[in-house]
Amino acid sequence: MTTLNLTLESRDGRTPVTVDVENLVIAGWAGRNKEAMEHHIRELEALGVARPAATPTYYRVAAARLSTAEAIEDAGGAGSGEVEALLIAKDGKLHVGVGSDHTDRKVETYGVTVSKQVCDKPVATTVWPFEEVADHWDDLILRSHAVIDGVRVLYQEGPLSGLLAPANLIGGWAADGTLPDGTAMFGGTMPAIGGVRPGTRFEGELEDPVLQRKIAFGYDVKTLPIAG
Repeated sequence: MTTLNLTLESRDGRTPVTVDVENLVIAGWAGRNKEAMEHHIRELEALGVARPAATPTYYRVAAARLSTAEAIEDAGGAGSGEVEALLIAKDGKLHVGVGSDHTDRKVETYGVTVSKQVCDKPVATTVWPFEEVADHWDDLILRSHAVIDGVRVLYQEGPLSGLLAPANLIGGWAADGTLPDGTAMFGGTMPAIGGVRPGTRFEGELEDPVLQRKIAFGYDVKTLPIAG
């Protein structure tokens, strides 16, 4: 279990909220747009990652991998971020945040589940009540930037309409269609502009153009040497 100290930002204001996360689930290959998902599958195949046997696929990862730190340590430097919407269940209610499914691409070529486990998953410290965005979920926009070779570039961008809706996403994992309290679920990502590649910094955001607000986060990537 890990404890996240977050801020709940609603139409009524901002209040602190503490969430004890016992289960972390990462939904992979969760595209609603089959063409975009196929593009992402092909770009990972180019790195040696095998096609998934089924879509979506739900990967279980240690909850302790969730982090609100401003930097992570990456062994070997083969990791890269993926911006994703984040669903968190607490006291029978859903909260919406944003984070990065940072993944070791070298390890991913021989074990996707292991590649998810070896990297921390940075998340923003702000969440929204799900009910405030439920009626315009598809309008929300995911966006990421990465610093690559010293240059900050747009890395990913697109609306959530390209990914599975929360009800379908949760329904594919939980038989009763309800995300249990203490569970956090990453909701899938979109193709990288220019291809998947590592960087020294990753920044992500979830924009709500209807309510005109945004959740943003960022983290530096420190590369650790591999000995032997």
